[in-house]
Amino acid sequence: MKREEAKDLAEAAVSKARASGASYAEARVQSTRARQYVLKNGEAQPSFFGEGYGIGIRVIARGALGFGATNDMKREAVSDIAARAVRLAKASSSLLAKPISFDDSKASRRKWAAPESKKVENADAGWLRKVLVEIEKRIADGRAGVKIPGRLLFLAAELEEKYFINSDGAQVEARLPRVGFFGSLTAMEGGSAVQRFIQQGETGGLEVVDRVNLVEKIEEEARTLGRVLKTAGKPPTDTLDVVLSPELSGIAAHESVGHPQEADRVLGREGAQAGESYLKADSLGRKIGSTEANISDDPTLLHSNGYTPVDEEGVQAKKRRLIKDGIINEFLQNRNTATQFGLRSNGASRSVSFDREPIIRMSNTFVEPGDYSTEELIKEVKHGVFFKTFTEWNIDDKRLNQRYVALEAYLIEKGETKGLVKAPVLEITTPRLWGSVKARSKHMEFEAAVCGKGDPSQGAPVWTGGPETLLQGIKLGAR
Repeated sequence: MKREEAKDLAEAAVSKARASGASYAEARVQSTRARQYVLKNGEAQPSFFGEGYGIGIRVIARGALGFGATNDMKREAVSDIAARAVRLAKASSSLLAKPISFDDSKASRRKWAAPESKKVENADAGWLRKVLVEIEKRIADGRAGVKIPGRLLFLAAELEEKYFINSDGAQVEARLPRVGFFGSLTAMEGGSAVQRFIQQGETGGLEVVDRVNLVEKIEEEARTLGRVLKTAGKPPTDTLDVVLSPELSGIAAHESVGHPQEADRVLGREGAQAGESYLKADSLGRKIGSTEANISDDPTLLHSNGYTPVDEEGVQAKKRRLIKDGIINEFLQNRNTATQFGLRSNGASRSVSFDREPIIRMSNTFVEPGDYSTEELIKEVKHGVFFKTFTEWNIDDKRLNQRYVALEAYLIEKGETKGLVKAPVLEITTPRLWGSVKARSKHMEFEAAVCGKGDPSQGAPVWTGGPETLLQGIKLGAR
């Protein structure tokens, strides 16, 4: 992205919008470049190279929002889109029950970049293919101890660059490189099959592949599939204790805490799109879990998939304590929803492309660590099951009733981990889940994910994670 060109066009867009009658205007010039490679059962699929470059303009006029975008980067075209966004807002004004307004958050003026040592621009098809072929060598033809007839391996290197200004004085320039992997492995043994979906990803350069030990990690996942197929026994289905791994703690935090605490969902804006929330606008301060239930969202974690230290409204982002000591403590807010709660934005606005409106999004959502070592936590369990990885999850659109089916799970008896058990099922409500938390370990891990929301859909890179989390007195099911 050419900085001077982006600066000139963004300033021209904001000036045109204000001259056309907007009380507020913002412009975001954004470029995205992605190179992706796919191996399916060892055969190369068409590699993909995509680029997007354009400007998104959002305005408030007569108390209504208007948004427009174009990839025609001629000055005349950008001015035309700015004027049309203002006309759109004015035309919508009479339909609103209440005027749209933004809070008085401090406008950020900052240039930031995710740290990288090997630039993602160097990820050509040959480099991507080499990484996937090395994984394929380790898991094909039973080399990981089990036949895996279904192998889909996907590796991508991407770069986002942004230049943002608004009429409140914000000016933000960002460079966000990212490397991500997705794998689907289907293993078979004796007429039975198991499937594992794997996602790994961080912001950074090509060093991410080594930093997350990607090749070795996928090989170990394949070996685990074999152990599950060959040795897993029937799970207990009585009332017992459950230990959630970092992976399970993270998905539960993301789905049952992060989503229902997005303020736009709480206020009903996402009702016809991504869904609603079981929480209401007056739910702040409501007790939802035990004092051990502590869940946060933090966009400032270095290397994280959801690293966004400044949001798409020019607000300095910060860690959000969503549930603190079992109490609903904070919603994810943008500048508009914050005014409706009498608060200030906590920097949760994101957009994945120049032609997508910024909306409230999670970044890296996780259960906070506790004081126990993993071994101490397991010793607390007299009779229970350790959910280490999952193969299936689902949750209703109000984020109240949910189900997690474990893939790799172990029986725990008298404080010791025993053998594998097959597909134990945790079905539980959100208050029951977080109300059952007895203890947390201090060992933290994170998983990459792509969070979907909005219309048109926006898939935002995030992390989910946490420590091992001990749930007490859970009625377990089996599939």
